[in-house]
Amino acid sequence: MNERDQVLQAAAELVAAFARNDREAYFGAFSADASFVFYTLEQPLLSRDAYQALWDSWRAEDGFEVLACTSSNAFVSLQGDVAIFIHDVATELRMQGEHHFTQERETNVYTTQATSQDHHGHRLP
Repeated sequence: MNERDQVLQAAAELVAAFARNDREAYFGAFSADASFVFYTLEQPLLSRDAYQALWDSWRAEDGFEVLACTSSNAFVSLQGDVAIFIHDVATELRMQGEHHFTQERETNVYTTQATSQDHHGHRLP
């Protein structure tokens, strides 16, 4: 499997884990020092643990649950040992008993070296 296909596979697995609310598989796809930027937050989350804590608080306090998530319009740019993955993400979720639908564009950064960390924290197999 070439590097582009590895990125596409890793991204598909990440989206699938998110879509089925598989907390362990979803967060397992990120390195411990991954960083996350959400437009709804005032500042970035600078570790996987910080994001997990926020996720857990959303679930406990707001009844957060992902109902569906699909990826489309994928683009992969290979830059040495870094791969940049851009896609459109359609997400349906429930918070505080209400259904929400979002359509966003997301960028994930992957590294092809398991010992190197990257901006968004994804590692390729």
